[in-house]
Amino acid sequence: MRGVALGAAIALVSWTGPAIAQPYFENFEVDPTANWTVNNGPSDAAANFFFDYSSVGIPTAPSGVGTRGMKLQANLTNGIFSGMSVSPNGRFFSGDYTVRFDWWANFNGPFPVGGSGSTNLSTFGIGTSGTLVQWPGGTQDSVWFAATGDGNSSSDWRAYSTAAPISYPDGSPVYMAATRNSSDPYYAGFGNNTAPAAQLALFPQQTGTTLVGSAGMEWHDVVIDKIGTTATWSVDGLPIASVDLTTVTLSGGNIFFGHSDVNAASSSDPNDFALLFTLIDNIRVTAVPAPGSITLLCVGGLLAARRRRPSN
Repeated sequence: MRGVALGAAIALVSWTGPAIAQPYFENFEVDPTANWTVNNGPSDAAANFFFDYSSVGIPTAPSGVGTRGMKLQANLTNGIFSGMSVSPNGRFFSGDYTVRFDWWANFNGPFPVGGSGSTNLSTFGIGTSGTLVQWPGGTQDSVWFAATGDGNSSSDWRAYSTAAPISYPDGSPVYMAATRNSSDPYYAGFGNNTAPAAQLALFPQQTGTTLVGSAGMEWHDVVIDKIGTTATWSVDGLPIASVDLTTVTLSGGNIFFGHSDVNAASSSDPNDFALLFTLIDNIRVTAVPAPGSITLLCVGGLLAARRRRPSN
């Protein structure tokens, strides 16, 4: 009996400590529009929280079912450097947690150069108030990450914060690669994609192959880990950037997803609304227990089990 009691006591102690993140899940298969806040910059923007992406030939995201997702767009017509972001209503994530989701950056072809205005950013971050638009030209209140779809920027893989409101530069220790350009060998596992056959059939301009090192035209498994005082961004298991949270100021505990142009020009492509967007699906936020807690739980369980084991 004492072994059982000891195991229970250890398990109880293992869970004391800071508050952990509330779990969150959204797969967009039931229209969640009312549950999201849209924050927009100085130009036009569009957010569709119940977008059937099979309508433009994109296959089902790998970590879910169905073909509904969140479609985000910015500066399609006004020609003003701008961006937009969206956050789930009333969320505050604390402690150690992981944000994980499926991400697709669609852009107008032909590839690899892309059509008019094809160089846009997909954006996502943590620690925001959820009420202030997060984009490269705005006021930052979070830590966030971004990538171009077409790989045709001088800086295609980026990180931002209150300490780096116009993004951390090449050579910053936050990045795993030497440069942020898609041509850096570190990103060589990305890109070299063709448009889905169904999209090419709908839009014949979507010919060619995307640049090696670029993010567009394929599903990615994105993870943002907030562990202790570090936020780390990984794509398909490859770490891209890691930010020391003690060096920045966070305005809240919410998350965001967004889309931004990279300059003041808008696309003149007649199909830009159909083809130039960020797509997000299957968002999961989960708590990460402290490593010591896991160890103590296991020890407690083993002690109890050994005490109950009958003798031969």
